[in-house]
Amino acid sequence: MASRRQVLMTAAGFAAASALGVGTGYYTFYIEPHWVEEVHLKMPVKNLPPDLKGRTLVQLSDIHVGRKVDDDYVLKVFDRVRALNPDIVTITGDFVSHHRRIVDQAAQIYRHMPQGRLATVGILGNHDYGSYSADVGLGHLLHGIFDDAGMTVLKNQAIDIHGLQLIGLDDRWGPFFDPAPVMATVEAGAPTIVLSHNPDTADMPFWGAFDGWILAGHTHGGQCKPPFFRPPLLPVYNKSYVAGSYDLSGDRTLYINRGIGHLIQARFNVRPEITVFSLTNKPLNA
Repeated sequence: MASRRQVLMTAAGFAAASALGVGTGYYTFYIEPHWVEEVHLKMPVKNLPPDLKGRTLVQLSDIHVGRKVDDDYVLKVFDRVRALNPDIVTITGDFVSHHRRIVDQAAQIYRHMPQGRLATVGILGNHDYGSYSADVGLGHLLHGIFDDAGMTVLKNQAIDIHGLQLIGLDDRWGPFFDPAPVMATVEAGAPTIVLSHNPDTADMPFWGAFDGWILAGHTHGGQCKPPFFRPPLLPVYNKSYVAGSYDLSGDRTLYINRGIGHLIQARFNVRPEITVFSLTNKPLNA
């Protein structure tokens, strides 16, 4: 027969495990999904125009305005970005999660979109084309909303920002993905940054002479990641693409932002992210 001490020790163990489980669950569902991290990094760019040295480029991704993400939370993130006074703001897709009145909701939220002093640029992600990545009408409506809010939406197009070329690819799973023509215009060593929602595009054969940075999202960093292991769920073919920086062939660098929003309000060991890049000149022999 178990002694009183053994019974008490067993009961205490069950209580501690239960408390740990409750605490972890509360943290996962209510704390970390809204605990935004600012990640500050240098972005070395070949032949960066001198007047852009030290300028800041902020990347947001996967905001997922909709029924699952709290509007006030998104607006607070926008306020936080605005307080950084960035020179360039980029948003790498999945602005919304589709529901019947998503266009009205998106119009209300994105009228408060933070602006870059030099440019505000975005690309559409798979969710911006509806649940099955094929709703062209939704994509057009969102494009109009973002234009009205002061953001340039790029669909396999390039713009010049004080001598820096910024290229935006349409979504890999969307109806207009056609990167080859615009990428064929890039010369080796030209100061260029590419926005591409899905990081799997980095492994495709259209990059040509491009040898700069690729900014992506889509993965949410897996949202829940056991310590020392990869996340169990990643919506990419290349399962090594989780979050952060990757050195690629052709002297390219891929950066995957963990996103702001979620499809399910749960994050563990994968905080939502605002990435703040400081532009620097990269020596050609580096």
